[in-house]
Amino acid sequence: MRGQTRQGLRSPGRQQGTRRRALPAAAAVAIGVMTLGALAPPAASATRPDTVQQSLNALVRDDGMPAALASVKDRNGRIRTYTAGVGDLTTGLKVPRNGQVRIGSNTKTFVAVVVLQLVAERRVHLDASVDTYLPGLVRGKGINGRRITVRQLLQHTSGLPNYSDHLGEDVRYYTPRELLATALQHPADFAPGTSWKYSNTNYVLAGLIVQKVTGRPLAEEIDRRVVQRAGLRHTYFPAPGDASIREPHPHGYYRESADVPLRDITETDPSWGWAAGQMVSTGSDLNRFFSALLAGRLLPSAQLAQMRSTVPAEATFGPGARYGLGLEGGGGCQGRGAEHSQGDARSVTEHRSSLEDAAFGASKNRTRGRFGRAPTE
Repeated sequence: MRGQTRQGLRSPGRQQGTRRRALPAAAAVAIGVMTLGALAPPAASATRPDTVQQSLNALVRDDGMPAALASVKDRNGRIRTYTAGVGDLTTGLKVPRNGQVRIGSNTKTFVAVVVLQLVAERRVHLDASVDTYLPGLVRGKGINGRRITVRQLLQHTSGLPNYSDHLGEDVRYYTPRELLATALQHPADFAPGTSWKYSNTNYVLAGLIVQKVTGRPLAEEIDRRVVQRAGLRHTYFPAPGDASIREPHPHGYYRESADVPLRDITETDPSWGWAAGQMVSTGSDLNRFFSALLAGRLLPSAQLAQMRSTVPAEATFGPGARYGLGLEGGGGCQGRGAEHSQGDARSVTEHRSSLEDAAFGASKNRTRGRFGRAPTE
């Protein structure tokens, strides 16, 4: 599909940017996953299913979303799925329970886990320079891979410009090196380690480091090290040219403004996201993934602690927000909880998880601006 536009793989959910306010009627299918506290009294817990369904109904009724889906996992491991709206506006079919969606920037958390596993294996060092693993690759105006560390990539403190802010409008296959080259045509946003700004370029480089160190494709490493280990049955990294979603799924829709018709963008080449946002999953699989991560089944305690060590990220996510190594939250990463959230015109995914809490995933249609151009302040 030529002429389709993109929005960056970050969450403007707390951001009140002018672009977001200007495009209140654009819509696209999306998924979100978050934690609901399981420590509420029994009476409150008993009403939670009704609350979840009411919330989904409100998304469709009040926000103009064609569809919404939630997957709730309680502390006993039981999973319930809720839906609202329709998954296909043409046929009127309902949203498939536990349908697959493009999870966007939650891909970053998977990539960060693989990098930190390599750190635990002493094959990667967080405070080593990018040039240690990709010598001479990262050069540009105010940009030097000798001065950027692996930690700064995972933490979004590298100052690297966001390539998805500068992609053209054609939907086609992109190689990771093309995505990086797009970013390096622009000057650094700031000197490494002096500030914080969300940039998909950071995770493209993290993915390239994984491939260089292991000698295997990133998709294989994610599958072997994370997907299989966490027992995820409906999660995968699409192969080149794989524009379809393999299993039952809600359709994705998008429009630039309220006065134009919705456009079905379900089938699309996801390569523009790569390590920053190419994966497909379900709400229940995301619950399993974050539960396994926080329970220490994917990382040793030292690396999990590094992952949950955060810096302020208020510029993108709002007051009190912080970001770790592939995890974002309002300070929750340092306590029992952790999350990653993102939004684009193909998907909106949020996950907040806790070792003791129930997890809630919601798939919804959401207003968004252009692909590759995240809302601005």
